[in-house]
Amino acid sequence: MTIRRRRTVSTELAALAMGVSEATIRKWASRGKITRYGRKQRAEYDLDELLALRQRGAPLSAGGGQAAGL
Repeated sequence: MTIRRRRTVSTELAALAMGVSEATIRKWASRGKITRYGRKQRAEYDLDELLALRQRGAPLSAGGGQAAGL
């Protein structure tokens, strides 16, 4: 059995990877569309989860995700 180690990135890097603003990443997390990890003052997001979301057609603009139901 292979144990997958979570690769997390900061809010800033998550936003860059998705092509959206940091505010959009925070909004997606508050709506439960992506999982937030880390401590209270240091949010982190799973890079593989973000990339999978992008593969499914998440919008790559700063629009906030309305077109794809995010």
